[in-house]
Formats: sequence, structure tokens, C-alpha cells
Amino acid sequence: MWRKEDAVPPELRNPPASSTQAPKPGVAGAAQPASHKGTACVSQGITIKGDVSGSEDLFIDGLVEGKITLEHSGVTVGPNGTVKADIVARELTFRGSAEGKFTAEERIQIWHTARVLGDLKSQRISIEDGAQLRGKVEAGKVSVKVTADDPAGRGKGKPADAAAKGANPATGAATAGAD
Repeated sequence: MWRKEDAVPPELRNPPASSTQAPKPGVAGAAQPASHKGTACVSQGITIKGDVSGSEDLFIDGLVEGKITLEHSGVTVGPNGTVKADIVARELTFRGSAEGKFTAEERIQIWHTARVLGDLKSQRISIEDGAQLRGKVEAGKVSVKVTADDPAGRGKGKPADAAAKGANPATGAATAGAD
């Protein structure tokens, strides 16, 4: 007996998953090109305690505590996500709650729904109106400080403006009462 399904070739019945790839989480309305890397997901109801590392993008809508290291990938904390971790990534997007030290090579985005407590460091940082942020923020390229004893900037320690902050220029020691 003939069936309607038999008239359709098998490759058209169930299209491959890669042809219906969804856009990256955290980028509203933007069409994304197909990527060889997928996005890993920590869904609501999932809790991870410990270190997370890898080479794929990560979307967190559950709870993650510990350390996240994805230096060449993006990390998105979804609207239902909670993170209590230090994160090092190429790109960070916060839509939920996060606490820790956050370093992104390229950029950090904080959506209006986000609550972030901690230190942020990235070349570019964007914060939407309504977002909650409490902590230290460093934006722009990191520059090497030149020291008073080492004008080439090879030394580690005293900044060049130590004399202005109450240090004895001859010894490099701080004087009493200096802040």
C-alpha cells in the first residue's frame, strides 16, 4: 500500500540538526552564522560545584559554583542562572545573578535583568539601564606601569607615582600616615 511519507525522500523527512541551528544565547535578534562549535548548556534545575573548563560557548540557566575557564569562548549567565564563581572567558554576558571575579578578553555585557557583585575586567564593558552592579570595574587595554627605579617597566612592585603617595623616593618605603 502506498503512503504519503514514502513519496518524500528520507533526507527531507528529518532534516539534520545543524541546518536548524538556533542563534547564540545572549544576542537578542542577531542572526548568527553557523559555527563548528556548539553551545553547552546548564539548564534550570542543574547545579554544578567545582571547576568548569572547555572550548565551547557556555549558557548557564542553573547554578554554578567554583571556577569557569573558557578563555577562547563565550559565557552567558541566563535570566534564571546563578553563578558564584570566578570566570575567565573571551566574552561574558550577564542576564541573571553572578558573584565573583570576571575577566573577559573582548567584552562584558550586563543586561537590565542582571545582578552582578564582583570585580570586572575587560577591554569593553556595556551596562544596560536598570542593571545592578556592585564592585570594581577595569575597562580598556591593560597597560604596564613604569616604576621609579625601573623606567623601562621591567620591575614588579612600586608604581612610578610612589613619591606622590607618600613614599620615600630614596628607599621606596612609605612614610607614616600615608594612605
